[in-house]
Amino acid sequence: MSYQYKIGCSLNNLKGVREFIRKSLEGHDVSDLETGAIVLALDEMCSNLMIHAHHCNPDHFIAMNIHIESKRTFVFEIVDDGLMFDINLFQEPQLDNLVHEKRKGGLGIRLVKTIMDKIEYLHEGGKNVCRLTKTV
Repeated sequence: MSYQYKIGCSLNNLKGVREFIRKSLEGHDVSDLETGAIVLALDEMCSNLMIHAHHCNPDHFIAMNIHIESKRTFVFEIVDDGLMFDINLFQEPQLDNLVHEKRKGGLGIRLVKTIMDKIEYLHEGGKNVCRLTKTV
C-alpha cells in the first residue's frame, strides 16, 4: 500500500504534512507514541528542506511518499529537486557545545537519526530522494 502527498515549500504547509502522515498510518497498528515520533522526524526533515533547499518558496514543491512494505515496516520518501543535503554526512554538534554556546538548532538531525531505523539519500531521475525506514 502506498500514499502520496505533494506540497509547496511554505512552512505554513507543514500542518498538512503532519495530518497526511497521521492519516496514512491509521489502521496499521502503529501506536500513538510511535506515530508522534514519526511525525516529528518527518516534520523536521520537511521543514529543513523547505528552509535550506527551497528558501520557503511556495512555488517549489516536495513530495512525500509512504510505502507500507510489511505490517511493521514503513518507508517514507521525501522527493524534491532542491539542493541535496545528506544528514548521514553531517557532523552533529556535541550536546555540551550546544548548551555552552546557547545555540538554537542542531538537535533536529540527532532526533531524526534516533527515531528512524535507516536513512538513505539517492538521486533518481533528476530528483533527490531521502528515504527513511521505520519498523514499529
